[in-house]
Amino acid sequence: MSVQRQLTNERMSQIVTHNGTVYLAGQVGDDMNAGIEQQTREALANIERLLDLAGTDKSRLLSVTIYLKDIDAHFQGMNSVWDSWLPKGLAPARATVEAKLCEPEILVELSVVAALA
Repeated sequence: MSVQRQLTNERMSQIVTHNGTVYLAGQVGDDMNAGIEQQTREALANIERLLDLAGTDKSRLLSVTIYLKDIDAHFQGMNSVWDSWLPKGLAPARATVEAKLCEPEILVELSVVAALA
């Protein structure tokens, strides 16, 4: 079984596909000055774009790990966007944790595993 990598640089690949499973690098929003809701929307849009490029979509999510800069301050706002984005009845396994992220302006980062369509 081959491993396919897409959007690769010397440090990482944005997409890795193996054995019918797609792994995405952690995704963040584009506007680091935005609030939690906008950063979450942008990160989820990036996830959709990458899943499409890999040949699948958000209805095939298996697992999502969500990293929040401040879980007390951002959990509710992130969830309001997440809940409206997620297809009804297709919730993946999920973990949400508080983490120190690589840039102080990043409020949320999502790591995704999905099945190929």
